[in-house]
Amino acid sequence: MSAEQQQEHDVESKFQVSHHNPPPPVVAAPTIANPGPLGLCGFALTTFVLSLHNAGAGLPATSPHGVVTGLAFFYGGLVQLLAGMWEFKTGNTFGATAFSSYGGFWLSFGLIFIPGANITGSYKGDTALLEKSLGYYLLGWTIFTGIMLIASHRSNVGLISLFFFLFITFIMLTAGKLNESITCQVAGGALGIITAVIAWYNALSGLLTKESSYFLLPIGRIN
Repeated sequence: MSAEQQQEHDVESKFQVSHHNPPPPVVAAPTIANPGPLGLCGFALTTFVLSLHNAGAGLPATSPHGVVTGLAFFYGGLVQLLAGMWEFKTGNTFGATAFSSYGGFWLSFGLIFIPGANITGSYKGDTALLEKSLGYYLLGWTIFTGIMLIASHRSNVGLISLFFFLFITFIMLTAGKLNESITCQVAGGALGIITAVIAWYNALSGLLTKESSYFLLPIGRIN
């Protein structure tokens, strides 16, 4: 190669335009709505109706509460479980654990009182033994709620208040079953009503966003 040809080659190499593949287009992640208010509403309404029965509000505290079974299966159970699954999608481990667990609680609670499941029938009419077993059942949920109360300590006042009152509610209901005390049951029912109202407040706070409302509800953020 002559010196002139080498010079032309060097010039072409210097000014050669490189051809790179264009960057891939940026695709926006799909928008996922906040499942929190739905889960809270399912929990609140089912808790409210059962707590009215437990508190003896306008009816005997020992009266049947079969009307709660439908709510326990669908609104408090299935709907809340679905809300928990969507909380996993949003990356909220606490919300997913809470909604999925309490959805499971309501589904299992409703199943206890389904005649076809023969859960209560397996006790052969031994009411005292059944009450003791239900007390152990509620004790387990009391412990779980205590764990969730501890886990919520850096969230907000609204959520901490919800789990605090729910924890006290479970304590009273557990004591009512283990000691066969109607007084403890009525106290647990009254506390359950307060718990339901707090849950509804938290749900409304989540529904009233800057984009959808002219005002917001304070929940006392801590972190």
